[in-house]
Amino acid sequence: MEHMKTPLPNLNLGNVDFPVRTPRLDQPQGRKYYRLLVVDDDQRHRESLRDLISLAGFQAAMAGSGHDALEMLNQEHYDLMLLDLRMPEIDGHQILDHIKSHGLDTGVIIVSGEPSWDEATRTLRRGADDFIRKPYAPDEVIAAIENSLKKRRLEQENRRIQEQLRMSEKLHRFIVNNSPDLIYILDQNGHFRFLNQRVESLLGHNKKDLLNKHYSELLFDADQKDLLHMFDERRTGERATRNLELRLKRKVGESENGPEYVPITMELSSMGVYSHLEGKEKQFIGTYGVARDITERKKAEDMINFQAYHDLLTGLPNRALFKDRLGLAIRQAARDKTRLAVMFLDLDRFKLVNDTLGHTCGDLLLQSVANRIQSTIRKVDTLSRIGGDEFTLLLPKINHEKDAALIADKIVAALKPPFLIEEHELYVRASIGIALYPEHGSEIDTLIKRADMAMYEVKSKGRDGYVFYSDQLDTKYANRLYMESSMRRALSEDQFVVHYQPMVRLDDGSPTSLEALIRWNHPEKGMVDPGEFIACAEENGMIIPIGRWVLKQVLSDLSKWRQQGLPFGTVAVNISASQLEHPEFLNMLVELLETYKVPGSCLELEITENVIMKDMEAAVAQLKKLARYGVKFAIDDFGTGYSSLSYLKSLPINTLKMDQSFVDEITEDIEEESIVSAIAAMARGLHLKLVAEGVEKEIQANYLRSIGCDQAQGFLYSTPMDFSRTTSYLSSNR
Repeated sequence: MEHMKTPLPNLNLGNVDFPVRTPRLDQPQGRKYYRLLVVDDDQRHRESLRDLISLAGFQAAMAGSGHDALEMLNQEHYDLMLLDLRMPEIDGHQILDHIKSHGLDTGVIIVSGEPSWDEATRTLRRGADDFIRKPYAPDEVIAAIENSLKKRRLEQENRRIQEQLRMSEKLHRFIVNNSPDLIYILDQNGHFRFLNQRVESLLGHNKKDLLNKHYSELLFDADQKDLLHMFDERRTGERATRNLELRLKRKVGESENGPEYVPITMELSSMGVYSHLEGKEKQFIGTYGVARDITERKKAEDMINFQAYHDLLTGLPNRALFKDRLGLAIRQAARDKTRLAVMFLDLDRFKLVNDTLGHTCGDLLLQSVANRIQSTIRKVDTLSRIGGDEFTLLLPKINHEKDAALIADKIVAALKPPFLIEEHELYVRASIGIALYPEHGSEIDTLIKRADMAMYEVKSKGRDGYVFYSDQLDTKYANRLYMESSMRRALSEDQFVVHYQPMVRLDDGSPTSLEALIRWNHPEKGMVDPGEFIACAEENGMIIPIGRWVLKQVLSDLSKWRQQGLPFGTVAVNISASQLEHPEFLNMLVELLETYKVPGSCLELEITENVIMKDMEAAVAQLKKLARYGVKFAIDDFGTGYSSLSYLKSLPINTLKMDQSFVDEITEDIEEESIVSAIAAMARGLHLKLVAEGVEKEIQANYLRSIGCDQAQGFLYSTPMDFSRTTSYLSSNR
C-alpha cells in the first residue's frame, strides 16, 4: 500500500475552509480507513492480536521481528503500531527510537508482558501512546486503539489547521505587500501601526521612518484642515469614507531646506476599527484604510474632458464650450443690463493653402492665426475654433457697438503681416460678421447664426473686413436656403440639363472633342449658368449627387452617339475635389461606364491644379486607378494655381487647358515672350495637348496658332449646345 500523504487544504479567502478527513471509528467503514501493524516475535500472540483487531474492523499487518517491522515502516505508512518490547536483535525500544529519529507519523501502543512500571514509563516517554500488559482483555486493546487513533486524528487536524493558518497569513502578507494600493492601519491617536511595502514606491518614504509617526506627515499644510478627519476615519459601514480624492506628499529628494515633495492624487477609502469585548462598550482602537494612486487616471480624465470641450489643433474652446460660455454670458448680461458681441470669423481663401501646400502647412497656419487673434483680445473674451478655418469670438461686458468694432479692427490689422510657415510667406485675411446682444437676439443659436450671416455678407462684398448684422441680411440668408432646397428639387425633377461646347483644331477648325457644361433650366428664372449655383452646391454637399447626375447624363448621350456612329473624340467633364475624394467615386464611375457600355477612353475628366495639390499623394493614387480604365485627364484653368512640373510628370495627364484670363490678354501689343507662349512651350516640353479656353477673337486664334497651341474652345467657334443641336453639329462634321 502506498504511503498516505496529507492533502493540501483548499483556500477560500474571507471564509477559509479546512477540509479534513474525519473517519468515524465507531463504524466499520471508518475503521478500515486506518492501517495497523502488529509487531511480536511470538507467532501465537502476534496472530491472536491480529485477529482481535481485525474482528473490530481494523486493517492489520504483522511483523515477526524488529528487523521486519523497520523494513515495513520504511516501505509503507502505518497509522498505529501494536509493539512488543522484548524481541531479539532489535527490540521495541529501538523501534521507538527509530520512529522518533525519522519523524514517522505512526502511533505506538506497547503490548508487552513486561511487569515493571519503570519500563512502562520509559516507553511512554519515548513516544508510546499507551502501555498494555499481557495478558490483556480484548476490550482494553480496542479501547486503547480507538483512543490512540482519536489522538492521532486530533493532532493531524491541528497540524492541518496550523499549516492552513500559516499559509493564509503568508498569502495575506504577500497580497498586502504586493498590492498596487497603499494599505495602512492607524492607532486611536492617528499614528501608523502598519504600512505595506507600496508606501516606498508610491510615496518615496521608507516604511520604517513612517511607523509610529502621525498620518499628517503625508499631508500638505494647506490640506491639514480639510483632510484631518477623513484620513483618520472613525465611522464604519455606509458612513465610512469611500473614494475620497486627496493629495498626499510624495518625497522626491532632499535639498538644503529639507525633503522635497510633489503632490500625488490618491483615492482613499477608510473605516474605523472597534474592539468588541463581551460585556463592555465597544472602543475605538484605530483606522484601517486603502489609498489608490489615481494620478494617471485623473490625467486621462482631464485629457478626455479637455478633448470634449477644446479643439485639439489650436487648444481653443470648441463649439460646445463656446456655446456654454455664451449662454452664461447672456444670463450675466441680462442680469447686469450689459451688452455682448458674438463674432464669426472665416479665413479668406484658406482652402487654397490647404489645397496647394498640404494640410500640415494649413494646420500650422491655423495655429499661428489663432495665436495672433488671441493676442488682440481680452482675458475675459473667448475665442473658439468651430471647424475648418472658422472661428467664433465672444466679447462679454461691452458698452458700445464701437467696442466690438475696435476688436474687429485689431484682428484685421493683426492678420495683415505675412505668416512664415515652413519657409512659405503666406498672407491671410478674415471675413468677420458681428451680432450684438440684445439688439440682434437673446438666444445662443440666434446670435451665432446672425453673426454667420453677417460674415457671408463680408465675403459677398470682397472679403477682408467686418460687418454688423442687419435685418436686411435675413433676406439674403433666406435666399441661400432657398437655393439649396431648389437644387434638391431640381435634381429630383430633372431640371438640370447638359450642354456641350466643341474644342477644335486651330489649324483647320475641325472639332476634336466636347466639353460637358451643366445648366439649370429653372422653372421661374429660365436657363441658369453654373456660376450661380455650383459654389453653393460645393458648400452644402449637393455637388456629389449633382456630379453623379452629370456623369450619368454624359455617358447616356455618349452611348447614343456611339450607336449612331457620330465622331465626338472625347467628352470632358469637370469634377470637384469633393467628388474626387469621395470614397465611392471610382466604383460609381466604373459602374456607369459598364452600364452604358462606354469605354473609359471616351471620357476626359477636367480637374484644377488646386484639387491635385490639396492632397498630392491621394490624387495621384486616385487618378492612376481611373487611368487603368482608360479615362483621360485634363488640367483645367491651368496657370491660375500653384503649377509645378513635378506634379505634372507624376500624373497621367493628357491635356492642359489654358485659363481664359490668359487668352484675354492676347492683343495686338502682346509681347513675343508672354505667359501664354511660356505655357505653350511647357505643354510641348511635356508632350501634352494644349487647349486655350475662351477664344472669342481671330487675333487670339492667330496668336495661339503661331505659338504652337493645339486646340481652342470658345464663342469664336461655337456656343454651348443642347443634346439635339450637338447631335446635328456632330453629324455635319463627319
